[in-house]
Amino acid sequence: METSAAGAGRPGGGGKSGTAKQLNVGGKLFALEASSLSLSLSLDPSPTPTFVDRDPALLSALLSAIRAPSSPPAFPARVLLDEALFYGLHAQLLAALSPPPLLGFSASLASTLSPASEPFPTALAAHHDGSFCLAHGAGQLTYYSPALDRLTTFRTHLHRATSIRLLPSSLAVVGSSSSPGLHVYDLLEGWHVASVEWSDPTDLRVLKAKVIAIAARPPADAADTNSPILATFECPHRENCILAIDPVTLKPIQEIGRQSGSAAKSSSPDRLVHLQELGLVFASSVSSGAFGYSGYMRLWDIRSGNVVWETSEPGGSGRSSRFGDPFSDADVDVKQLMLYKVCSKSGDIGVADLRRLDNDPWVYMSSGPKGSGGGHGSVLHCYKSQVFVSRKDGLEVWSRLEEQRDDTCNFPEQPGAKETLDRKGINENSFRSSYVDTEEDSKRGMIEMMEGGGDRLFVTREDMPVVEVWESSHLAGAISLA
Repeated sequence: METSAAGAGRPGGGGKSGTAKQLNVGGKLFALEASSLSLSLSLDPSPTPTFVDRDPALLSALLSAIRAPSSPPAFPARVLLDEALFYGLHAQLLAALSPPPLLGFSASLASTLSPASEPFPTALAAHHDGSFCLAHGAGQLTYYSPALDRLTTFRTHLHRATSIRLLPSSLAVVGSSSSPGLHVYDLLEGWHVASVEWSDPTDLRVLKAKVIAIAARPPADAADTNSPILATFECPHRENCILAIDPVTLKPIQEIGRQSGSAAKSSSPDRLVHLQELGLVFASSVSSGAFGYSGYMRLWDIRSGNVVWETSEPGGSGRSSRFGDPFSDADVDVKQLMLYKVCSKSGDIGVADLRRLDNDPWVYMSSGPKGSGGGHGSVLHCYKSQVFVSRKDGLEVWSRLEEQRDDTCNFPEQPGAKETLDRKGINENSFRSSYVDTEEDSKRGMIEMMEGGGDRLFVTREDMPVVEVWESSHLAGAISLA
């Protein structure tokens, strides 16, 4: 018989910390810390080893993967994750299989994902546990485990999926800019669960509404079942609104920001972020053409459905001091409550505190020496209090220098920045930027989509049939002895 003891880890159930629990797994004995086991195993009062009718080789491989994460596992990660769920060791195994914390300035290309058929990506979605869903080809979805093992691939009824959000229990809400309705799919079973349509019997213009955008990533701590699904619906004649949908019943519960869509300032939002802490919804729309970029940003009160702040570029109410340099993309750091944009001509990054918005709340930061490509075609993505910006000449990362804050969460006064600090609460010296990709990376083409999940950044490039997986190195925190 074989005896083994589980290492220390995050508690997975009951039992007293430090108390060993004997398990008889398929005829082999294992001694595991009771506090790390699931309730069904740890609360068994019997002094004799608890018999478990499972494969002891899987448990041995599971414990080895937790203790020595750098060693190749004896079984596929998806098999070990299923086994870990039974024993209550899922959190420990997931932590062992995950890369180190994502530090943008030290991130690099670690691997690529490419489905076997029709591999060109059309939409991305990542969960806070590191699981990932890829829409590709003609309406296909491929779902990956937190260890990036492919779990399923199936074809939806959509011709092309252009927006996705992951929900608990391996569900996904999917929208298409070419097919009406918001659709829910079970990613593990590969079947269609339900559809949500926008309808209004009093207005015949509301018909066959397609989904343009779905609200941003789920909360990073845990799934909030009370948080509504938010989606932008647009009808063929451009009538549009943000629809709040109950995540349990999958029924529409509220219309927000209904617009005619007849002008640029009333076009459908192509980015949504739910700011639960503030009770607001951020919506933005950007369009480009022969005369450059134009767009708007708005904050809606989700309770009343009223606009509490808005800006349009170029021109309009609350116009930027950078007149003639409208933004090409924008995103929100939900944790820090900061709003970021990238200017289309200069490529400069604008940042605004969501708690101190006024007619011109922006503080501008210029890129480093490599940033000569401007902001045309740039994509901006906020994740883990970092801002990732795609450039023609590379991937730039902006990090906020938290160590400059004092105990009141304000930044200390710096020479020449007093007026900015008094009015905005932030200044350009609060951030640092760096380019993280090599010349070889940038030759693969400009970045088209970015999505953060777990401790990874998923990246797609124009006309490339793969998804790049960027991670920080285990040596990123090493201290030089030179």
